[in-house]
Amino acid sequence: MLEHFNLILFSALNAHADLAGWQLQGAVFAAEWLIFLVPLSLVLLWTTGAGPGREVALRAFGAAIGALTLNAMIGHLWYSPRPFVAEVGHTFLLHAPDSSFPSDHATSIFSVALVLAFSQAPLARRLGLVMLPLSLVVAWSRVYLGVHWPKDMFGALLVSSGFALLACTPLAQAACARVLPALESVYRRVLALPIGRGWLRP
Repeated sequence: MLEHFNLILFSALNAHADLAGWQLQGAVFAAEWLIFLVPLSLVLLWTTGAGPGREVALRAFGAAIGALTLNAMIGHLWYSPRPFVAEVGHTFLLHAPDSSFPSDHATSIFSVALVLAFSQAPLARRLGLVMLPLSLVVAWSRVYLGVHWPKDMFGALLVSSGFALLACTPLAQAACARVLPALESVYRRVLALPIGRGWLRP
């Protein structure tokens, strides 16, 4: 039943065979480049913020790493062939024929966006609220271009939500708060020159 629904939804979302021009370029941009919002947002929070912003960035990073680790375990234990491996639909991106479930791209951006969006740090929350709709665009584009199934995106959202919730627990907040001073010390030593010139916050 679920697999039947997955196939129906994939057929509805997957692009037609003659996709070209700005539609193809826009979908490829969403599928391959919007993911860079993840490191950019975390670097922005760290280099322009202090205290709460950096603590949130650390928790978001931890949530993404934990979620991607679980993805790797799932893919190792259960191989889910991608649409082009199963010879279903139309594919417009080159991709290795590895297991498709859950989507790593969607997991990364969902995890970070959820942690940031539900944080108390103003800049982090604004970044998260911008990233949440864009994460849906990333998920759609990878189905649209034929390298993922809709179920891969639902799986990614489920894994990401679980780790985002864990990242928001008092235990996770306390752990990040404890590690943060040591990381800030390393950061200040490694980037002492730009910090000293006022380009970055100490």
